[in-house]
Amino acid sequence: MTEKQAIVRKMTGEWNRTPKWEGMRSRVYPTGNQYAEVTENWLIGKKEGAENFAVRYYHIGAGGFSRKEHHAYDHGVIILHGKGEVLIGEEKKPFSQGDVIYIPPDIEHQLINTGKEPMGFLCIIPAKRKKNGQIVWADENIKFDNQ
Repeated sequence: MTEKQAIVRKMTGEWNRTPKWEGMRSRVYPTGNQYAEVTENWLIGKKEGAENFAVRYYHIGAGGFSRKEHHAYDHGVIILHGKGEVLIGEEKKPFSQGDVIYIPPDIEHQLINTGKEPMGFLCIIPAKRKKNGQIVWADENIKFDNQ
């Protein structure tokens, strides 16, 4: 068995506009909104050997939004830049830079960029999840644009 190594992802982009990190795996995240692109960027996951959590950075253009989804696991979200509203169940709540959001399991949710600038957030989820009765890695079978 190999020993796990600590990983530091150095930021290479501009903090308030286009944060990027060394080694991140990216893809365009399909939302159905043709006017504002959303990118999903994996920073920590199976490839890094994380057994208990995964960290992703989402970048949402002005007027954009994430998909409306619900999952059997909870999320931790940290707003790095921009502002918007989070739909949690039937309720919309405003957020801005520095805010932290908890999304409970099995609750429909969506993040909406209501500003004129890009919005970005970190999303922390379990590293593994149950899918079709099996335990799978959260980032397994994802086709990344940059790999």
